[in-house]
Amino acid sequence: MTEETASSRRRFLKLAGGAAAAIALLGALPRRVWAALPHLNVATNATAKAMKYVEDNTKAGPPHQPGQDCAACMHYSGKPGDTYGPCAIFPGFDVHSKGWCTAFMAKK
Repeated sequence: MTEETASSRRRFLKLAGGAAAAIALLGALPRRVWAALPHLNVATNATAKAMKYVEDNTKAGPPHQPGQDCAACMHYSGKPGDTYGPCAIFPGFDVHSKGWCTAFMAKK
């Protein structure tokens, strides 16, 4: 093997190792670091209107029951203590943890 080939191989291995380390590091960052989702707005979102979404569950109408809020719903994937978090019912938007909609289903 010539010295030029060995040098090219070393350079490639260094770059590949560095790229792998960078990918692993970026993959370990929380989803929130990448980009915050916009908050769901009932005034501009037809699905939110249809699902009777409210940011304050105390203002929700029937069939809302006390104790039902987004943080207690199986569709909500925000962390405990977060004010807003993602919801499977409203992809691409964050919902308020104290919100409510008709798709509420208690976590098991």
